[in-house]
Amino acid sequence: MLKVGLIGFGAIGKDLATYFDGSKNGLDAEIAGILVRSPEKIQEPPYERCVITNNEDIFFGLNLDVVIEAAGHHSVELYGEKALLNGCHLIIVSVGALTDDHLFTSLKKAAMSSHKQLIIPSAAIAGLDRIHAAANHTLHEVQLVSRKPPRAWYGTFVEEKVDLATISEPVCVFNGNARESAKLFPESVNVSAALSLAGIGFEETKVQVFVDPSIERNSHEIIAKGHFGEVSVKVQNTPLADNPKSSYIVSMSIVKALKSLQSPVVIGV
Repeated sequence: MLKVGLIGFGAIGKDLATYFDGSKNGLDAEIAGILVRSPEKIQEPPYERCVITNNEDIFFGLNLDVVIEAAGHHSVELYGEKALLNGCHLIIVSVGALTDDHLFTSLKKAAMSSHKQLIIPSAAIAGLDRIHAAANHTLHEVQLVSRKPPRAWYGTFVEEKVDLATISEPVCVFNGNARESAKLFPESVNVSAALSLAGIGFEETKVQVFVDPSIERNSHEIIAKGHFGEVSVKVQNTPLADNPKSSYIVSMSIVKALKSLQSPVVIGV
């Protein structure tokens, strides 16, 4: 059984915890510990034996097999390298943190020295396996078009650009490359960072971001062309009830990554 530690217990962490019942989905794992700033706020732990702490030494002393980061870019900076050097596989949700080249290099070195993996799940998009395979030859073009309904943008700088309460047609709030988008939208466009790492890099991956009042689900469309041919993949994700910036598929993707670490058969890599 995998001993799993969560960094963060917000909307994604809470949704992820619902999958840790092997009788339902075949996942042979338990959440052994949760690292959060305010342990007292977690009134109902996912398991009685789960250690909830704000002390990183206690957390990393639990002999964990896998650490899952779901707490934002700063948490990757604070704990990513330590997780790997403590002998844990590291699954990160806040992929946009890897726009920091120094941080990414440090994490790769830590993973190599500890013989563990830094795992970037597909999360909110599809087709990363195809893009990453195509990158073994020539990729000419990779584009991402992300659209989210107005409620997903409250609490972000987009409120300063668009009247979210009265918007009546789609508005493009960003048109540039993936490095810029991942920094501007740390909670909403981590997908652009994952796509860049799979394909042709942060500078060459083109991104458009829309506030779209005509949709109810978060939408991401990938268009890529290269030696392999062409691909266009569009997904429409149901937003998390507690955090419309993210989607239920994120937790499902993490569960898939955990099962791949255990399974004798791995599909879609």
